[in-house]
Amino acid sequence: MNKASITVGIVGATGAVGQELLQLLHARNFPMSSLRLFASARSAGKVIEHAGKKYTVEEAKLGAFAGVDVAFFAAGGKATRELAPDAVKSGCLVIDKSSHYRMDPEVPLVIPEINPAGLRRHKGIIANPNCSTAVTLMALWPLHQAFGLKRYFASTYQSVSGTGAEAVRELEDQIQSYAKGAPLAKKVYAYQIAFNVIPQVDSFGPNGYTGEETKMMLESRKIMGLPNLKVSATTVRVPVVRAHSVAVNAEFERPVTVEAARAAIAAFEGAQLVDDPAKQGYPTPLDFSKKVKCGVGRIRLDTALDNGLALWVSGDNLWKGAALNAIQNAELMVREGLLKPRAALAHG
Repeated sequence: MNKASITVGIVGATGAVGQELLQLLHARNFPMSSLRLFASARSAGKVIEHAGKKYTVEEAKLGAFAGVDVAFFAAGGKATRELAPDAVKSGCLVIDKSSHYRMDPEVPLVIPEINPAGLRRHKGIIANPNCSTAVTLMALWPLHQAFGLKRYFASTYQSVSGTGAEAVRELEDQIQSYAKGAPLAKKVYAYQIAFNVIPQVDSFGPNGYTGEETKMMLESRKIMGLPNLKVSATTVRVPVVRAHSVAVNAEFERPVTVEAARAAIAAFEGAQLVDDPAKQGYPTPLDFSKKVKCGVGRIRLDTALDNGLALWVSGDNLWKGAALNAIQNAELMVREGLLKPRAALAHG
């Protein structure tokens, strides 16, 4: 992309997703003339150096977004709730990673490879999907286009980076303690995460499903434009540092074949087909950490569902599940003339 005089802000710049946003904006040559970093009052004044430049972190507060053309919010629902409307009033486009606006009917929830039309009807805020939803739909969307998705079941294998930097440290500390024969301390998770799996991501609702599991159902319906889509999910935290994986069993309206499914995945811009069982070829989270595309493999006919497929997908929860998807939305808006510097808009 050619450089333009777009002023970009990152809210939550000191967090895991904020740091990924900082790196990806530079790596992908996003057309910005200036970059402003925002965080809590506790982090204000901190200097972050990247790509040979030094940035002083500003406090994320009301009135802070004057002059910012687009702000990527990665600081959680509380910051979004308190600051996003104020940013919009100042003329700033908000691209939000939190769950706060995802199910708001007035706010588009967008994965650019699936429903880019939502970027044209925003009212100042664009929501990004949950990490496990984004990774799962990179496999399901091309199959839906080919066969017509009827329902799906998902079991996730979610990395600890989805919880944050403290969870990554906890896993690493527990592994080191185990190697030394020392007690394994627990702080972030209720259970030991090293050498274990925890069948709970987010808090439980009254129906026994966690918030993460409910998000997969509701967000899939909204993004894919399938309001009656049936989804049943079990979300699990596993001792992996980065990238989520999902085992999916999906039923379709039309007859399926493995060959046609592989062709649909291979042709889709958001996925990479890795499906050679004879040579143990399938995606793993290590292979798809810091990768733009999500890997899809283990494609086979489902033995319990009519017109069903079973498959496996791995994708980076901090990239496609968070920072990358937000930037891809902004990049598409720039290409289509939907995101311009304010000076250009004033003279346009």
